Amino acid sequence: MKIRHYFATAVGKTSQWLLQTFFKGGSSYPGKIALTLDPNILDYLAKDYEVIVVTGTNGKTLTTALIVKILQQEFDDVLTNPTGANMVQGIVSTFLSAHGKKGHKKFAVLEIDEASLSKVTRYIKPKLFVFTNIFRDQMDRYGEIYTTYQMILDGAAQAPEATILANGDSPIFNSKDTPNPLIYYGFNHQADHEQFADPNTDGVLCPHCQHILHYKMITYANLGKYYCPNCDFKRPELAYQLTQLGEMTNVSSVFTVDEESYKIEVGGLYNIYNALTAAAVGQHYGVSPEKIRLGLSYDEKVFGRQEVITIGSKKCTLVLVKNPVGLNQVIDTITLSPNDFSLVCLLNANYADGIDVSWIWDGSYEHLTKRAIPQVLTGGDRREDMTFRLQVAGLAEETIHECANLDDVIAQIPQLPTEEVYILATYTAVLQLRQKLTEKGILKGGN
Repeated sequence: MKIRHYFATAVGKTSQWLLQTFFKGGSSYPGKIALTLDPNILDYLAKDYEVIVVTGTNGKTLTTALIVKILQQEFDDVLTNPTGANMVQGIVSTFLSAHGKKGHKKFAVLEIDEASLSKVTRYIKPKLFVFTNIFRDQMDRYGEIYTTYQMILDGAAQAPEATILANGDSPIFNSKDTPNPLIYYGFNHQADHEQFADPNTDGVLCPHCQHILHYKMITYANLGKYYCPNCDFKRPELAYQLTQLGEMTNVSSVFTVDEESYKIEVGGLYNIYNALTAAAVGQHYGVSPEKIRLGLSYDEKVFGRQEVITIGSKKCTLVLVKNPVGLNQVIDTITLSPNDFSLVCLLNANYADGIDVSWIWDGSYEHLTKRAIPQVLTGGDRREDMTFRLQVAGLAEETIHECANLDDVIAQIPQLPTEEVYILATYTAVLQLRQKLTEKGILKGGN
């Protein structure tokens, strides 16, 4: 068996070197090759690592990046998987790329797709699971939120001794018993005030008695200090809590966690959750507040997460959108901009995006009418659907221009009437756009 491990590892590493050296890519393919040669290769590659798994619907990528930056302030060897390599073959490729020193405590912080978690934990046993949230997302792939959560629980159950650090503001993470020890993080920054979630919100029924949940505080969607007036179901005690919100802009946020003040260089309440999660992981591993602060100050934008790209003379902020809750948070964030801005909306319907695009009708595009947006470009495979949705939302028809392809989008952006441009794009549209920008020499480093 060892010979098989060694051979698969050698072939995987060689293919990885060849692809990176001569083709500047190949994030997942070496893992696929190694898995073909040895289906148990992951168990062998990960055996010396303290594995932390980050999973959930939204926030995985940025949360993972922030956790890595925080742990790097304290530990020398922290491995992570590149953006998009969050399925089994991508995880294997990540370990193939490792060059850790012997004798050092080694961490692997892995973003893992919800549907792939049980396949990964079949071979590696994490020490910590981090659950960000579960919202309705790609229903043709994941099903309803309870189906998604069961996928995650099935994966965690294969490592029953691992601690689960979960978003305590999300009712679903308190809905089922688990063999894993559970600790929670969340917001506790407002005085109690009786309220309900918006009528179109998922996951607001008590899992014990099916009564509609009440809230004493809501951040957004179904997240907050919930309780059931009909039984004893309520938000659990928080081990790590955000106690104060400071200034929030479209590009940064200030907040306090357990009496320590922090700042992140990305905007939006949803990104404060990501930072809170990362800070909680840091505290869990004994990282000092000073070092957590340094880790959170990381200002290199993660792929498609308020990533700033200059096209012509235009400052373009690229943001991945994939479900109604995430979209609404993005819209709320960009409308905070102090400057006039134009808008680009790219909608695809490939497997990785979710082939059902009906979710755009649950997004609050109507909130965009708060701003006088002078011009909007629509693109992607389902640009007609996007155009129609924006028209229904109340954006002026004469301000919306459909682009036949991404080359047209890129050509039109320098002609937009504002210096600031927001590009909202689904996953494969982000990939395709970045690839086009790389080919044109606008973006460095490939996709």
